[in-house]
This record gives sequence, structure tokens and C-alpha cells, in this order.
Amino acid sequence: MKRLLPVLIFFLFVQNAYSLVKIRDISNVEGLRDNQLLGYGLVVGLNGTGDKSGTAFTTQSLVNMMERMGVSVSKDEIKIKNVAAVMVTAKLPPFGRSGSKMDVVVSSVGDSKSLEGGTLLMTPLSAANGMVYAVAQGPISVGGMNVAESGAKTVKNHPTVGMIPNGAIIEQEVQYQLNQKNIVLNFKDNNLSNLVKAESAINGMLGVKAANITSPSTMVINVPEGEQQNFYNFMDKVLNTEIEPSNLARIVIDERTGTIVMGADVRVNTVAVSHGNLTITVKSTVELGKEKDAADGKAVKTEVGVNEDQGQLMVIPEALKVSDLVKALNSIGVTPRDMISILQAIKSAGALHGELSLM
Repeated sequence: MKRLLPVLIFFLFVQNAYSLVKIRDISNVEGLRDNQLLGYGLVVGLNGTGDKSGTAFTTQSLVNMMERMGVSVSKDEIKIKNVAAVMVTAKLPPFGRSGSKMDVVVSSVGDSKSLEGGTLLMTPLSAANGMVYAVAQGPISVGGMNVAESGAKTVKNHPTVGMIPNGAIIEQEVQYQLNQKNIVLNFKDNNLSNLVKAESAINGMLGVKAANITSPSTMVINVPEGEQQNFYNFMDKVLNTEIEPSNLARIVIDERTGTIVMGADVRVNTVAVSHGNLTITVKSTVELGKEKDAADGKAVKTEVGVNEDQGQLMVIPEALKVSDLVKALNSIGVTPRDMISILQAIKSAGALHGELSLM
């Protein structure tokens, strides 16, 4: 059989479409952030798809829970095929109030086959400081299935991970204290051009010099005295200010899936490219009348063939835009794997002006 496997490739081009984005979409307000929560719990009500009896921590957890409820039971007498041990994760939003609800993700930590149809029992969720901030409980929604019958098995999506919408109730609030005299914005990408545009747009909207760049990724907006009484309205106006963002000259490559994403500002100098394919074919056949000896390898005939395609040399002119580079490479008839290798080689030759990022 052939050793080369076909790979599907998608080209995504990030072109300058002169679209405007809001500052809230490319930056974060310093002091406003999510807090990660984590908890360990049990899922019950599974239809025989829970952890196996050899999963000691699931058995011990179930015994401990039953004892807290006043039921004394030996762990050797418990069957846990309808129970699964899980880790519960959630994000506590900033200014989340006591009594508010949030989504949780439930993930199996044992050898459970599926969490479909299960119900999470009351699980405390704590932060890195060990304090409990929320409690999760409820039926799990699983976007998958794992069905097995008489040796046949069908698995769809990922049935060992599920979600409980609004499955956690916030019990304790995280205290936030914002300095209402200034707003600090941390931009997600280290793109100084976006900061310069944002500074100009905010100052133009306010009519005064209030925004100042303090680092290549940070901006401070001084709140005018007349706006401090309406701080949150003022912050909303700042975050809703629109700018035309500058794209980064970057190529992102995911070699596992053959996905290539090119930024519109990527430039290529004139370069000559030659690339050939090497295909190795291994073919095994059983000689007629000697099928009984095939298990010993005596009647198996193996043929190995090597085929190297003739590479063609093509000059790729200096590309003024990404589509020029793609058209030139496609004209050679390269495969996705070849495309990735060519881009890496062009970068090594110093002809590709842009960041090459491998995932």
C-alpha cells in the first residue's frame, strides 16, 4: 500500500477589507478577568457506561458520600458501573454576584465509556486559593454517544465530556475595585499600530488628550473629572470606539491537518522553487495454492517500488498580495505537505517576509 496519505487543505486569507472593530474586541480592561474554578465530583445514573470496579478512587468516593448520608456500606459490595468520577471546571466571570448561574464542563477522569444520561451530584468548585466560590449540580448534556453491541461499536464525537448549562450557582463573590480615575487597557496582540490608532480614535471621540500609550501593549485613559460620576458609561463609550485594525504579517501552519492561514500583509521576494514527490509503494501478495503457508510468510511475495516525480523549477515573482503566492504555488501542482515544506524553505532562504508560526 502507499505510504503517503492524502491531506485536506484549507486556505484562509485575512485580507484588508477596511472593516472596523471595537476596542473591546482587541483589548482587556486591567482588573476585569475570569477566575478558573475546579472541582471533583460524581456522576450517577449512567446506563452501564460508568467506571469499572477496578477504579479505586471512584469506589472510595462513592463510599464516603454514602457514609455522609448515614449509609454504612463496604466498598467490596459496591458496583460502580452506573457511576463515574469527573472533574468539573468553570469560569467565574468578573462581578459575578451571589445567586447567579454559570455553565460548567464535566470531564471523566476514570475509564467511563460515556457520560450520556448522567447527573452530576453537588460538587463544590474552588479557585487556586482553595476557597469555594460556586456549587455545581444537574443533568449533563453530552454531544456524543458510545454504543456497543455484540462486538460492534460506534463512537460519535466525545462522549466522556459534557456540559451543564447554568449548572453552577455562585456562592461567593470576588471583590473587584476599579480605579475610577483611569482605565488601563491591555491589547491582546503586540501590535503597536493598533494602539496608535486606538489612541487617536479615543482622543478624537473625547476631544481632549486622555489616552496615552505606556507600552507596546498597554494604554492608559485618564477619566475626565466630569465623567467620573458616570464611570461605567464612560468606559462603555471608550470600549465601543471603533478602529481599523492592522493585520500582522504572519503565516500559521497546522501540519497535522494541513491547514495554512496567511495574513494579507505577507510579502515574498522573487524566488525560484523546485519540488518533487517521493512515493514508496509496498505490495504484498499470496501465491495461488499456497494460502495455508501464508501465515508463516513462505508464500507471501513482497514488492517494493520507489517512484520519484520529476520536479519542475518555477520562478515565483515578488508577490504584491497573498493570492499571487498561492496562484504561483498551485500552478506547480503541489500537495498540502509540499506547500508547507516550500513555505518553510522560502522562509529559510530569507525571501518570505512575515512570521512563520507552527501549531
